[in-house]
Amino acid sequence: MEQLNIKQLLNRSFLLTVIIFSCAFCANAQTKPKKTVAPKTDTAKVAVAKTSAVIKSPANYIDAFFKKYKTSADTAIDYIFGTNKLFGTNYQITLLKMKLDSLRVPFGKYTGKELIAQKTASPSLVLYTYLVKHENQPMRFTFMFYRAQNEWVLYRFNYDDQLDTELIEAAKINNKRP
Repeated sequence: MEQLNIKQLLNRSFLLTVIIFSCAFCANAQTKPKKTVAPKTDTAKVAVAKTSAVIKSPANYIDAFFKKYKTSADTAIDYIFGTNKLFGTNYQITLLKMKLDSLRVPFGKYTGKELIAQKTASPSLVLYTYLVKHENQPMRFTFMFYRAQNEWVLYRFNYDDQLDTELIEAAKINNKRP
């Protein structure tokens, strides 16, 4: 019974974190970015650099995220949120990192990932959901990426541990369809 109370507490704090993070993202998205003057460069060199640069796909970003997550949740969060300039460094990301780090202790060592779902709303908006395997229990990470022009950026990130609850609900007789 005590574990259930701890799990409920973790779930509530997770939901609070997600709500705070979503509000911060919306507020941050409404602020105007500061204009900076770029130094003059040789446009021919820039054009060559752009055409020879590899455009990363969301899957590339996610793979790099999990390589970093294996050793440090903080580094992984900084990396994935660094794809979108609107996030910057703020209190909500720090809170998210602290929460994710605190969950890694009871969940155990990270052991791998499995793709649960990949959904495409359009060629510019995609969602990836992963089962994140830890020694003691799984988590679910959901990444949403957006591409306005050429570069993909993280648009949303969520994580939770409600997979077992959803599977139990899905297995109930009332949820079965003829």
